[in-house]
Amino acid sequence: MNRFSDLSFRRWWSIVLKEFLQLMRDRVTVRMITMIPIMQMLLFGFAINSDPKHMPTAVIAADHSEFTRSFIAAMTASSYFNIVATLTDEEAGRAALAQGKVQFVLNIPPDFTRALLRGERPALLVEADATDPTATAIALGALPQLAQAVADRDLTGPLAKFGGGAPAFEVRVHRLYNPEGISQYNVVPGLMGVILSMTMVMMTGLAMTRERERGTMENLLATPVKPIEMMTGKIMPYIAIGLIQASIVLLGARFLFHVPFAGSVAAIYLAALLFIGASLTVGITLSSIAQNQLQAMQLTMFYFLPNILLSGFMFPFQGMPKWAQFIGNLLPLTYFNRLIRGILLKGNGWADLWPNVWPLIVFTIIVMAIAVRFYRRTLD
Repeated sequence: MNRFSDLSFRRWWSIVLKEFLQLMRDRVTVRMITMIPIMQMLLFGFAINSDPKHMPTAVIAADHSEFTRSFIAAMTASSYFNIVATLTDEEAGRAALAQGKVQFVLNIPPDFTRALLRGERPALLVEADATDPTATAIALGALPQLAQAVADRDLTGPLAKFGGGAPAFEVRVHRLYNPEGISQYNVVPGLMGVILSMTMVMMTGLAMTRERERGTMENLLATPVKPIEMMTGKIMPYIAIGLIQASIVLLGARFLFHVPFAGSVAAIYLAALLFIGASLTVGITLSSIAQNQLQAMQLTMFYFLPNILLSGFMFPFQGMPKWAQFIGNLLPLTYFNRLIRGILLKGNGWADLWPNVWPLIVFTIIVMAIAVRFYRRTLD
C-alpha cells in the first residue's frame, strides 16, 4: 500500500509533458504521424480498385465491316476495354502481350463477315494476359453479353434469322500464361519483390543510423573514404543477403507452389540483382536523412506502403487511376514485378525485358546520387 501512497500526479504529468514536447521536436516523427494515415486513405479510397476498367486492348482486324466495327465499339462502350493499338499480325499481338503493353488482343479473322452472313456462326478470338487473374476475369466475363448485344442490334430484317437461338457468332477467349487462373502464379513471384524491398531498405536504413547512435560514424567520417566508396561498400554485404532471399523464394515457388519457370534463371537473378541494388540505394538514402533508428523505420514504412499498394502486387495496376499509375511507375517494385512475372510465366527474353530494366537502372543511379549528396552534407 505504501508503494502507491507517495505517487504524485504533478510528477507524472511532468513526464507526460516532457515526452510530448520531445516528440513534437522530432519533425520526421510528427510528419509521419499525419502523412501515413492521409496516404493510406488516399490510396485505399481513390487508387485501389479491384474492378479494373479501360484496360489497354489491341486489335488485329483482317475483316472490316459494320459488324466488326460494331463489336469493337461495344467493347469500348463497356468501359472495360480501351483500344490503344491496331496491330498487323498475331506475332505482333503476342509481343505486345509479352511486354505488357496491352492486356487484351482482339483477333478478327479475314472471313468473319462472310461466315456470319452464311449463318456459319464464326468466332472472334480474344487473347488475354492472364498472369493476374483478377485483372481480366470481369472483363472477359462481359464478352458473351457484348456479342449478344451486337447480334441483337445489327442482325435485323433479313438477317434476323441468324440471331435467334444459338449466338450468331462466338467470342473465344485464350487466357495466356496462366490459363487455369491460379492466383499463386501471380502472387508468389511478386512476393519476392515485396520481401526484398522491405528487408533491403530496412536493413540498410538502420545500418548508418545505428552507427550514428553508437558513435562509430565519427570514425568513418574521419577516414579519407569517398562518399561513393562509402555507399557502395555499405551495400555490398546486403547484396549477398538479398540474393539468398531471392533463392529461397524461387525454391519455394518451384517446389511448394509449382509456379512455372518458363524463362531463364540467369535473367531472374539479373532482375533480382538490379532490384536489390535499387532497394539498397533507397535504404542508404533514408539512413542518411534519418537522425535515429526510429526515424529510419518510419521512413521505411512511408516508402514501403506505396510500393506494395501501387506496384501491381496486391491490386491490378491497370485498375488504378492515371495519377496512381504515374506514382506506381516511379517505384522500382512496379518494374520488378513485371520483370519477374514476365520471366517466370511468359518466358520473356532480353528484348521483352529491356523496357522494365532501364527504369531500374536509372532509378538506382538517381537515388545513389541523392544518397551521395546527403552524405556529403553529413561530412560538412
